[in-house]
Amino acid sequence: MQSKNTPIKTTSIYTDTIIALATPSGMGAIAIIRLSGSEAISIVNTFFKSKFGTKNLNTVTSHSIHLGNIMDSDKIIDEVLVSVFKTPHSYTGENIVEINCHGSVYIQQEILQLFIKNGVRHANPGEFTLRSFLNGKMDLSQAEAVSDLIASDSEVSHKIALQQMRGGFANEIQVLRSELLNFASLIELELDFAEEDVAFADRTQFLNLIQKIAKTLKQLMDSFALGNVLKNGIPIAIIGEPNVGKSTLLNALLNEERAIVSDIAGTTRDAIEDELIINGINFRFIDTAGIRETADVVENIGIKKTFENIEKAQLVLLLISADKIKNEGIKVEEELNSIKEKYSNKKILPIINKVDLLNDEEIKNKKLKIENAILISSKEKTGMEQLKEELTKLANIGSLSNNETIVSNSRHFEALSNALFSIREVQKGIDNNISSDLFASDIRQALHHLGLITGEITTEDLLGNIFANFCIGK
Repeated sequence: MQSKNTPIKTTSIYTDTIIALATPSGMGAIAIIRLSGSEAISIVNTFFKSKFGTKNLNTVTSHSIHLGNIMDSDKIIDEVLVSVFKTPHSYTGENIVEINCHGSVYIQQEILQLFIKNGVRHANPGEFTLRSFLNGKMDLSQAEAVSDLIASDSEVSHKIALQQMRGGFANEIQVLRSELLNFASLIELELDFAEEDVAFADRTQFLNLIQKIAKTLKQLMDSFALGNVLKNGIPIAIIGEPNVGKSTLLNALLNEERAIVSDIAGTTRDAIEDELIINGINFRFIDTAGIRETADVVENIGIKKTFENIEKAQLVLLLISADKIKNEGIKVEEELNSIKEKYSNKKILPIINKVDLLNDEEIKNKKLKIENAILISSKEKTGMEQLKEELTKLANIGSLSNNETIVSNSRHFEALSNALFSIREVQKGIDNNISSDLFASDIRQALHHLGLITGEITTEDLLGNIFANFCIGK
């Protein structure tokens, strides 16, 4: 649904009427064609004939639906339902008309071309939402959340986008910016009266505010580590020795033959990746090459990639064969401790596979040797539910459940990072008791970066980059 159309010219004054297909292109039961602009209602009225006598769409009430035909002279193109939304109570803040027609590709194109031939312009990607932003119906962070909401493919990514779209994140930023702006005004006032040596801003209050802002910005930035992986999927590396059952586990989780399974050691030479939604959370599983000493050049490349994937992973599933624990219990514990020490910054979950090779007494005894291990049989598909429950716990989405603000947009993270840097420079200036003029520019920089998040400060390039990635029709 993405388009490489000409970039949006955000400096234009939007007075024209735009049109686009708001539903996916192609044949379906119903298609929705959307128009927005001051003349949208009157233009549609020209080609609309009501099924219930003469009806003027210009005089109907807002948020009403009307049955009739779209006409091209005396030719009926289609029987439609027309929804009317009048300014300012619409998505864009302008007059909007949505035409619900039958989903024939021919009908869609006939209606689109009818209006384009009569002075309506085809909308650019995201132009409806851009107009909503420019008309003050939403701020920039909420507008970006619209795109994230459309792209969400799991319950968690949907919640994050919906939370941002409701304005929780924007409200926090606006409060911080407003408080900082008040003090900045007093600092600027001091500069105007520099010769009189007059102080308007209480330095103690100002320092408290700076510390509060720095703490809040740091908390928001820290949430990005969680927000980013929840939005894009939590990467999980499945590692272990050859023939320990890594590919079988991936197939068991996905419930399909995604990876090649063989008794021959070293079958997996390259990482195989696939996604699975568990309890509303998107996990990206990476089946890696078995770790061992080998002279095979190609296999060694795969093993090198295994270690690279461990570095990228949020969570590591370390598979250990049950028969190896049975025969080499102490050695296995030493190897596990070595891996945990090497990757101390990673969550490593030990998985004892092939428990179907052990009897009940052996399972009971061997489980105690590996702390927090989960017992499974990938071949028999046992233990899968317990594993999934543990993965959900380790995803740690408590802050999302508690309605805490979670940052998931990399542009917002960059702006927060830049704002925090400027705030810390201000803090240094206050601590060193330097004059206001030396840290006033840092205050302005902090305000600038916070304003970029909500759109209080924008550039044509910024808006062009954001909205060019939207669907046409939204």
